[in-house]
Amino acid sequence: MILVAIILGCVVGIVVGNFAPIIPYTYSGYLAIAIVAALDSVFGGVASSLNKKFDMGVFLSGFFGNAILAILLTYLGQRLNVDIYLAAILVFVTRMFNNLGMIRRYYLEKFRERGRKRNSVSRNNTK
Repeated sequence: MILVAIILGCVVGIVVGNFAPIIPYTYSGYLAIAIVAALDSVFGGVASSLNKKFDMGVFLSGFFGNAILAILLTYLGQRLNVDIYLAAILVFVTRMFNNLGMIRRYYLEKFRERGRKRNSVSRNNTK
């Protein structure tokens, strides 16, 4: 199910990307921080799905809430002439790497379990 959603999201992104207008430079900072916040939510959703704790309400509220908060921090920082968005990037990227590490460990453990099962089956067949 999650694989279908990922593939569908990629296809929609490619189609929208080909037909979307070019973002002006003045808004590119806002878009960049919103994308980082959204990716953080996506990696968190995948990690929670693997742990069987996924909740669509939490995912959607985090996805849009984090993106909006990050955009507001960027806007406030530009008005105050302070790079507040760097704090948001630091937090979101740190969480992305933590979630990616959790996802990696999950699949590495699955791969190792499959190897152990395969080795134990081959040992039982040789006896």
